[in-house]
Amino acid sequence: MLTTLAAAFLGGLILNCMPCVFPVISLKAFGVIRHTGDPRAVRIDGLAFLAGVVVTMMLLGGALLMARAGGAAVGWGFQLQSPVLIAALALVMLGSALNLMGVFEVGLSVQRIGGVGASQTGPLGAALTGALAIIVATPCTAPFMAGAIGAALVRPPVEGMAIFLALALGFAAPFTAISLVPACARLLPKPGAWMAVLKHVLAFPMLAAAAWLAWVLDQQAGSSALGTLLASSVVLGFAAWIYGLAQQRLLAGRSYRLLLGFSIVLLVGLTVPLADLPKTSADGAIASAGPSKPMSSAAPIAWTPQAVEAQRKSGKPIFVNFTASWCITCQVNDKAALSTSAVKQAMAQTETIYMVADSTKYNPDIDQAINQFGRGGLPVYVVYPADGGEPTLLPQLLSPEIVISALQHASKKRS
Repeated sequence: MLTTLAAAFLGGLILNCMPCVFPVISLKAFGVIRHTGDPRAVRIDGLAFLAGVVVTMMLLGGALLMARAGGAAVGWGFQLQSPVLIAALALVMLGSALNLMGVFEVGLSVQRIGGVGASQTGPLGAALTGALAIIVATPCTAPFMAGAIGAALVRPPVEGMAIFLALALGFAAPFTAISLVPACARLLPKPGAWMAVLKHVLAFPMLAAAAWLAWVLDQQAGSSALGTLLASSVVLGFAAWIYGLAQQRLLAGRSYRLLLGFSIVLLVGLTVPLADLPKTSADGAIASAGPSKPMSSAAPIAWTPQAVEAQRKSGKPIFVNFTASWCITCQVNDKAALSTSAVKQAMAQTETIYMVADSTKYNPDIDQAINQFGRGGLPVYVVYPADGGEPTLLPQLLSPEIVISALQHASKKRS
């Protein structure tokens, strides 16, 4: 158990470096730099961020364990199989980008509305940033993390929640340390006019995240759902602009209630089209194009438990790629390792059968198989040797050398 807790803490620490977390982590870094002149504000901000991370992780972990107890075969990132949540998260990212660009301000006192240098979101804003960071972190699974989550899913609930707590503490550790240790805070750059430019620059990673989520929604629920999201994005942008006008009128001492009320009506109206989206990706009638499927000259085979059993009798190695469009680590591995010419050549030379288990849409068989391998989330890469021996699990971060070595080893067992 101690080893598992240490792995969870280390996995949470590494999770800060994963690409899916970058947009929100950059916002947190901006908040810390903004308060470097006030050590007390830095400490409060860091503790609030820690609280937001821990509470959200515990809620997510609790929901995951409850779903498992109810018989659902789900794992880390399971909520991203819901088109409704994907669309809502995309709109949150877009709204955050508009806020960073200065279209409107949030978390400001009446006297400070519109002042970038004086803006402060306070402890609530820091806590919400921590919550958002955990939510957007779910498409990624850091090294050491999948095994820890897999253990949390099979252990008693108290031990499982302790593992999720260790994961949250590891994730929040860097910013908490900077906030509580004055020597760390002194290493940060001093606030200045340059922060106004940085604030605008940070909007673009948020826009990139929104664009990626829109692509995932198209994979899950088709072009009609994407059209709904795009139309909702226009309405959100208009509502944000109206809200910004209301804030400006407030500064000028003129009436703003009409504009403020109109923007609120528009935001509430966004729930209507979102409610029409499929609640789970399994409900969608549109076939998903799925994640990229590079590999050998032979077409990839759709994974099923029956297909694996049938192909194991062929006397050839089998490479199974458990992946999803919403899994950023999966997409990085596809481009950095699986799509390379060296891996494709190794696939052909070893006559490896390539299977894709696409979890973009909810598939209980895939989630059950991942759990049987002791992993709690994607990506998972499994190599079955040609001689019918025990399968081998590859690391979550791949390189061409790792894949080629595993394929050659699996092929040599045929002799």
